[in-house]
Amino acid sequence: ISMRYRVEEDLLGQCSIPEDVYWGIHTFRAKQNFPFSTRPVPSELIRAIAAVKKACCLTNAELGYINGKTADAICAACDEIIAGGLIDQFPLDALQGGAGTSTNMNVNEVVANRALEIMGYKRGEYAHCHPLEHVNLHQSTNDVYPTALKVAAIEGVRKLSAETALLQGEFQSKEKLWAGIVTIGRTELQDAVPITLGAQFGSFAEAVARDRWRTFKCEERLRVVNLGGTAVGTGLTAPRRYIFLVIEKIRQLTGYGLSRAENVVEQTANADVFVEVSGILSAQASNLQKICNDLRMLHFLKEIEVPPVQAGSSIMPGKINPVILEAGISAGMRVIANHSIISDCVSKGSLQINEFLPLISSALLESISILISA
Repeated sequence: ISMRYRVEEDLLGQCSIPEDVYWGIHTFRAKQNFPFSTRPVPSELIRAIAAVKKACCLTNAELGYINGKTADAICAACDEIIAGGLIDQFPLDALQGGAGTSTNMNVNEVVANRALEIMGYKRGEYAHCHPLEHVNLHQSTNDVYPTALKVAAIEGVRKLSAETALLQGEFQSKEKLWAGIVTIGRTELQDAVPITLGAQFGSFAEAVARDRWRTFKCEERLRVVNLGGTAVGTGLTAPRRYIFLVIEKIRQLTGYGLSRAENVVEQTANADVFVEVSGILSAQASNLQKICNDLRMLHFLKEIEVPPVQAGSSIMPGKINPVILEAGISAGMRVIANHSIISDCVSKGSLQINEFLPLISSALLESISILISA
């Protein structure tokens, strides 16, 4: 079976691109350049970038920079991605250089080619809808990518806050149920003084309640975005009317209380907000590990029984292990490790940009996802 190709060109020359894909030459080169981790760019980030692209398109259309037919097709393509479609068209590795340029270009190309298809043209006929001249109009990776990461993170921390509330409720129910059961409190792993089993679970509930509150509040840190700042936050190439209108559009599309930074240059240069949010996740991971380990010990001491969920040994019949609790501890370890990665990435940014946003986004969104599951 022979594959058909289309020829695309960039400043480095020409490449043959399979006709059956929506991505183009920039994605092709990035696929070759970044084969590092075999982990894909998080799908929630791709969907968030598509939402940003739609907001920019709506703004450009309203101001007359993109004609209505092209804008409608671009928005329709973005909607497909936002809904989770075309996910197989984003093949890039999460570990990449370039501050996210490759991922931004991947989205630009997929949106442009899908829009061309919607309008009745062939993929690659960029005279009618171009990845840069239309989809990326008045944008830069340096304002699109961090804005999208904040949108994706807000979506994630909202889900995490809701899941944390459910866990808090479960511990509170056990606190009441076991309020009358007296057991031994222990310090230094030695018997100490009497305590109720309910009180122990009440302490879990209070720790989780703090996690819920911190997670809920950290959304405030993510609402300030630099969209409209383009390359270094000065808004170079972006019209003034566009800069102010695009924030309104992305706020309307997401339903989040996003606001334009007072100092957009600063917001483009610094990524410390992601360390702050990751620190909150790290605190929750610490509580998760402490609680899981305490439950393991209470199970070992026969004071509670952890429900069996799978066989515990390939050689010892009947053995059951507290595997869910062990997985919870492992999840906490991973989140704390990700916090170290994020802190290091943020400190390595240089001058007007942080080049390591792809690794920041991969680690941050993974931590949120892990904690939601845990």
